[in-house]
Formats: sequence, C-alpha cells, structure tokens
Amino acid sequence: MLENKLLLVLVLLLAVSMLSMLSQKLRISYPIFLVLAGLAISLLPDVPHVTLEPEVVFIVFLPPLLYAAAWNTSWAEFWRFRRAISLLAFGLVIFTSAVIAFTAHAIIPGFPLELGFLLGGIISPPDAVAATSVLQELKVPKRVVTILEGESLVNDASSLIVFSFAVAAVQTGEFELSKAIGSFTWLVLLGIAIGLVIGNIMYAIHRYLPTTPSIDTAITIIAPYLMYITAEHFHVSGVLAVVSGGLFLSFRSSDIFSYSTRLQTQSVWDTLVFLLNGVVFILIGLQLPEVVGGLWDYSLSEAVLYAVIISLVTIAVRLAWVFPGTYLPRLLSKKIRLREQRPGWKPVFIVGWSGMRGVVSLASALAVPLVVSEGGPAFPHRNLILFITFVVILFTLVLQGLSLPWFIKLFNIKVRDNEEEQEQSLQIALATAAINYIDTNCGEQAAEEEAFRQLRFRYQRLIDAASEKLLEQDAERPNTNSFLTFRRLLLELIEVRRNELKKFHKNHTYPHELIRRKEEDLDLEEARLRK
Repeated sequence: MLENKLLLVLVLLLAVSMLSMLSQKLRISYPIFLVLAGLAISLLPDVPHVTLEPEVVFIVFLPPLLYAAAWNTSWAEFWRFRRAISLLAFGLVIFTSAVIAFTAHAIIPGFPLELGFLLGGIISPPDAVAATSVLQELKVPKRVVTILEGESLVNDASSLIVFSFAVAAVQTGEFELSKAIGSFTWLVLLGIAIGLVIGNIMYAIHRYLPTTPSIDTAITIIAPYLMYITAEHFHVSGVLAVVSGGLFLSFRSSDIFSYSTRLQTQSVWDTLVFLLNGVVFILIGLQLPEVVGGLWDYSLSEAVLYAVIISLVTIAVRLAWVFPGTYLPRLLSKKIRLREQRPGWKPVFIVGWSGMRGVVSLASALAVPLVVSEGGPAFPHRNLILFITFVVILFTLVLQGLSLPWFIKLFNIKVRDNEEEQEQSLQIALATAAINYIDTNCGEQAAEEEAFRQLRFRYQRLIDAASEKLLEQDAERPNTNSFLTFRRLLLELIEVRRNELKKFHKNHTYPHELIRRKEEDLDLEEARLRK
C-alpha cells in the first residue's frame, strides 16, 4: 500500500515536469494547463482515484507556498500599496463572500444563507500563482504585479477566517456579528505576533549559530511549517503567521545569509515551489470525477448551471469592486490625489481580470466537515459545495487565464517603470564606492602596480558605461543590433569554454573538483547575461 502511494506521488511529480515543459511549448500558463491535463488524465481508464485529506493540503502545501510568496515580496512595496492591497484582501473578500452567499441562497433550492457564506469564504480568494505565471512573461506595470502579489499574501487569511465563522454558524446555528469582529481581530493580531516571534528565533539561529548553507536551507523549509502549526495550535491565523514571519526574514536576509547560502536556498526553493504548485493544480483536475460522483441530490446539469452562474458572479463582483476601490479614495482624499498618480482604467481592469482561483479555494472546500457534529447528520450540501468550487477554479483559470494575455496585448499598456535607469544609477554608486575604497586603502599600489591599476580602471569603465546608458535612456539606440550580436557572442564564448571543460573532464586532465568549480563560474556568468 505504501509503495503504491509513493509510486503515485513520483508519477505525479514526473507528470508535472513533463506537462510544464509542454505548457511552455504551447505558451499556456502552467496552472491552467495542469488543471486541464489532470482532468483529462482522470478520464483515462484504470487511473486510480485520488482523494485528498484537508489536513494534507493545509499543512503540507499551504505553508511553503505562502512562505515563498512572502519571501519574494518587497516589504517596502507591500507597505507602499497597503491601501489597495487591504481593499482587495479584506474588503473584496468580505464583499465577495456576501454577494456569493445571497446569490447561492437565491438560485439553489434549499440552500441556507449560512452555507452561502461558507461557499463565499471558499471561493473569494484569488490565486496569485496563476496570475503571476501569466504576467511574468508580459509587459505590465510593476504596480499591478505588486498589488496582486500583496493581495494574495493577506486574502488567504481573511477568506479562511470567513470560512471558519461560517462553519461554526452551520454547526451551532448561531452567529453574533460583534463576537465575530472581536474574534477576527484576535485571530489576525495573535497570528501576526506568533509569526514574528518565530521569525526572530529563526533569525537568531541563522545569525549567531555556526550554520552551513545546507543547514540554512533546511531551516528555511522548517520555518513556515513551525509558524503555521504553532499558530493553528493556538487557534489563530496560521496563514498570517507564515506571511508575517516570511516578510520579516526576507527583509533581514542580507544580514544572515552568505552568497553560497543564497544561491543554494534559492535553487532549492524554486524547485520546491514549482513541484508543490504543479502537484496541487494537477490534483484539482484528478479529483473532479470523484466529486461529480458524489452529487446525489442534484443532477449534473443543475450543478453545472449553479456553478457557472456563481463563477460569472465571482468575476463580475471583482470587476465591480476594483474600479470604485481605485478611484473613490482619490475623490474623497486630496492627500491621496497629491501623493499618487491617477492610474488609467486599463491597469485597473487587468487587476480585476486577474482573479483566478486555485490552491486555497481547493484546500478550504476539502476542509468542509463530513458531519455537522460528532455522531450527528452529514454536513448539508457538502458535495455541491465541492463541485461548485472545482468548477469556479476551472472556469476562472481557463477563461481568465487564457484571455488575460490577449487583453494585455490588446490594451498595449505603456509601461513607464524606470527600472533600467535605477539599475544604471545603482551600478554607478557601487562602482564609485569601490573606487573610493581602492584610493583610500591602496592608493600607492593603484599608482605603481599594474594589477591594482587595472582593477581601478575596470570600475571606472563600469561607471562610464552606466553613465552613457543613462544619457541614452530617451534616445533610440542605433547600435541595438550590435549590442545583441555582442551579447550572443558572449553566450557562445561561454558554450565554447564549457565544451572545453567537458573535454578536460572526459580526459581527466584536471581534478574533478576544479572542473566543477569552473563549471559553476560559467553557469553564474551565463545567468547574469541571460537575466
């Protein structure tokens, strides 16, 4: 039995890798492709049925995915757009839950309002992985990506809190708004506090103990699970614990990690996040037949109709929220108008259309209890809630995910981010600091010895090159083709040297360890060029 489960996991991991390569070939965002592929695979004969336990999804998948998202989020950017992020992560989640609750209560016979809020809490949070996997290859304003990533960090917590209150209302038949608001505040504040406490403990371990890159990498994998499980043990928000701890450690990472640790940790986490996301999205598709088989009280056509209506309402609610949420604060506050440039409607629409659902909605749906209470009746309409959730995930991923690149290209949004200018300015500042250090500490050698002179000249050339690029920012560059040819030559020279290393390795001309070090140098050089 254990061998069969292990084999299934290995087959899924291999399938994720193969299907992701195919999605790149077809230029389809891999979450969309994996969901559709998982559904297609599940329809094949003799494919084992996959059943996910709620605890597995929450504990195994959620903490590292949230931690990785927090780690890659800039705290400064997150705080800068805190108003927009809060309106989406809290305001829109609650608004969506309420609209879905009344819609489901109105269109589904015998569907009580408290179950409507439960369904709304499940499908209210968008999945940032699906959106950013589409946006990363397209030219969109940095503000759009930052808001979407920031929203995804917080909306998971708010939606899960709505979910837990709705489950409690169904089980007890009672709901007090004042008590719910107080509990909500407690869950949020204590969850953040636990994340920061554990984050500081992890910081001290990284900073003051004699760790190695492998130990540091292992600790970064342990940390999100420790934050999440500790917070859940005290019945507060594990999601916010992971997010707050991840943001803190990310902000202090330059103080605690060496270059080798950063290289190793980044590689390990890139692989881990890719596999976890891939497995979850393909499992969504694999589970759908099992859910359809559980629709005892409804025909498939009725369930599909309800699910499609709720999917369309979910999309419409987000679009109806983002425009007033963007422009009303500017109308009401002169301070905001003076501080922030008024965004055009096209980027606002992109934010509104990037509301694909995914991992958290799946986890929440699977976490709906089987029974109302121990020894009591079955939880009402559980199979229908699961089915609607799966359809909303599929519907939004396919419809919005496939059309999002088309909208971006249609709008032809002008991106005025000054990243290139900032990069050249930083290059000048760093090179100037290096020259000042050489002049202060090695002035005589720099004047008399060739090696020191060449080193100083190298940094001076970096300053000259960066200054020249800054002067040409707004001008058309006639040497673009020449630049591309030169860059291609540099990449070809890397390949030439790599082939020589292969010959030396094959002929045992140099020690294996030396070959591997030089190979790593070439890999880093190629990575810099391709970036």
